[in-house]
Amino acid sequence: MSGAGGATVLVVDDLEANRYAMGAVLRRAGHRVVTTACAGDALIELDTRLRSGALPDAALVDIGLPDMNGFELCRRIKAHPEIAAMPVVHFSAAAISPRDRSRGLDAGADAYLTIPVEPEEIEAVIRAALRGARSRHDAEAQADRLTRLAAATTELHGAHGPQELADLAAAATAQLTGGPAAAFVFGAEDTLYAGSPRRYDCPPDAEARTAVAGLLRRCMAGRTGVHPLIAPPPLWPAGFFRPEVPGGAALLLAGDRPDQPPVCLAHPAYTPCGPDTASLLGRLAHATALTAQTLRTAAEERHVALTLQHSFLPQQPPTLPGAELALRYVPASRNAEIGGDFYVALTTAAGLLVGVGDVVGHSLDAATVMVELRHALRAYATDESDPAALLRRLDRMLQRYHPEATATVCLALIDPRTGRTRIANAGHIRPLIVTGDGSAAYVRSSGPLLGLGLDRPCPSEAQLAESDRLLMVTDGLIETRGTDLTVSLERLRHTAAHAPPGVSALCDTLLDCFGTREDDVALLALQLTSLDPSYRKR
Repeated sequence: MSGAGGATVLVVDDLEANRYAMGAVLRRAGHRVVTTACAGDALIELDTRLRSGALPDAALVDIGLPDMNGFELCRRIKAHPEIAAMPVVHFSAAAISPRDRSRGLDAGADAYLTIPVEPEEIEAVIRAALRGARSRHDAEAQADRLTRLAAATTELHGAHGPQELADLAAAATAQLTGGPAAAFVFGAEDTLYAGSPRRYDCPPDAEARTAVAGLLRRCMAGRTGVHPLIAPPPLWPAGFFRPEVPGGAALLLAGDRPDQPPVCLAHPAYTPCGPDTASLLGRLAHATALTAQTLRTAAEERHVALTLQHSFLPQQPPTLPGAELALRYVPASRNAEIGGDFYVALTTAAGLLVGVGDVVGHSLDAATVMVELRHALRAYATDESDPAALLRRLDRMLQRYHPEATATVCLALIDPRTGRTRIANAGHIRPLIVTGDGSAAYVRSSGPLLGLGLDRPCPSEAQLAESDRLLMVTDGLIETRGTDLTVSLERLRHTAAHAPPGVSALCDTLLDCFGTREDDVALLALQLTSLDPSYRKR
C-alpha cells in the first residue's frame, strides 16, 4: 500500500475532458494516474495489473458510464477478494441527490463527490480514502501476524526436544520478519541447538556454535526477560542464515530464570522490523524460553527417573537355581517420558518367583512408585510365596500410600524341580510359553489392576517342560498407536515361536523385531534347567 503521496489512482470516466481534469488535479498532488473510458476497460485494466502485481491504490469512478453504471462497477470491484481492499470514490455531475450518494456508499464506495468540486476537496478525499485503506491493511496484517504467532506458539509447546524447538522458533521468526532467520536453544546438557526454517540447511560448524553459545551467555549474564541487541561481525560468525548476508545479526534473547541459559531468535541486522513486528518477536522469544525451560525440566526429571530405574533394576540377571534367566530393560526414545516398568526374579521357599510390572503413567512419580512396589514385593516374598496373596498385599500398599496410583503386575511362582507354575495377573499382558517345537501360547490369567481394591481371582496353573521358555513383557514392547492390540499380541506370539533357542536370543529377537518404541520396555525370559526326570514329559 503506497503512502498518501505518490499513489496510483485509476480514473474511470467516459468524457475525455473529465479524465484530463481529474488527472491533472491528481498529478499535481503527486499521484500517478491511469485512465479508462468505460467500466469494461476498467475491469480489464484491473485484471492485468492484478496479475502483474501493480494494482492501483484507489479508483475514481464516474456514475454515468456507458456500459454499466459506477454503482455496479464498484460492486464488482468489492466482490473480487484480491482487489476489494482498493478504495473507490464515486463522482457525478448528474447523480447528486442524497439517494444517489446513499446508493454509492451502499455499493461499497469510500466517498462520493458531486461535480463541480474544488481540487482541494478531491485531494483531501483521496488522502482520506488512502489513509483508511492503509489502516485496514495494517490492521489485517497485524491480525495475520498475531494468528501466525498463536499458531507458532502452539507448535512450540508441542516440541519434543531442543532441536525441534529451535527449528520451529526459527521458522516462526522467518515468517514474522519475512527474511532469513535462526534460533538457538540450550539443551539440558548445555549443548547449543541451532534451528533453521528449513531443516535440510547445513548447520554451521562446531566452532561457530561455540562462539555463539559464549556470546549468548555473556550477553544475558543472569538476566531474565527479553533483551534485544545487535551482534556485528566478527562477534557474529557466518553460516547461520540462508541465504548468507553481511552486517551481523539482530538478536532477541529471552530467559525465564537467571540460573538457566537463554534462548535466542536471530535475523539479519538489516531486516527492517517495525514496532509491531518487534513486539511479536518479543512474545515469540518469551514463549520459546518458557518451552525450553519445560523441556529442560522434563529432561532433568527423565534423567533422575532413568538413574532411579537403573539403580534398582539389575542389568545382570540374578542366579536362580535350576533356571536360566534373561532380563532386558529398554527406556523409550530419548524424547519420551520415563515410565514405571520393572521386573523381579527371586528365590523363595516355595520356588522361583518372577514377574514384570508397569506403574500407570509417565513421570518421576511413576518411577518412584515402581521402586516402592519392587521393594515391597521383595519384602513380602520373604514369608509369602503365593502370587495371588502377594498381589493382594501390593494392592493394599498402593491404596494406603499411593491412592492415586495404579499398576499392572504379573507374577509367576515356578517349582524348578517339577515345572509346575502358578500365575497371578493384575491387568497385565498374559505370559507366553514358547515350546521347543516352534509353537507359543498365552497362559490364561487375568485380574483387576493394583490400586483399585477389587477382589482377585485364584492363580492360573501351567506346566513348563524342559525345552519351554516362559516370556513376560510390558506393553511398551508391542503397543503402537493406530495398531489394534490383538494384532500386536499375535505378532508377538508368532515372533517368539520362531525365535532362536535360548532365553537371551528370545529377548534380543523381540527387541529387534519391534524396533523403535514409544514407551519403556521390560522383558523377562526363563527356561528351566534341572527338571526332575520323572517330570520331563507331560
